[in-house]
Amino acid sequence: MEKRTWRYPGAKERAVRRELDMPATEYYMRLNRLIDDVRAIREEPALTRRLRQRRDL
Repeated sequence: MEKRTWRYPGAKERAVRRELDMPATEYYMRLNRLIDDVRAIREEPALTRRLRQRRDL
């Protein structure tokens, strides 16, 4: 989800609900745990760095 570009407000949240069958709040809680996981950092270093910087603002 985080690699995609979203054109309209709320589009990502609707996609999370439709494609992952979970509320957006749960998605963001899982995402925040995942971007601190060393395996995710190793697999997608630029993406995890960007997401961590955005989170920590």
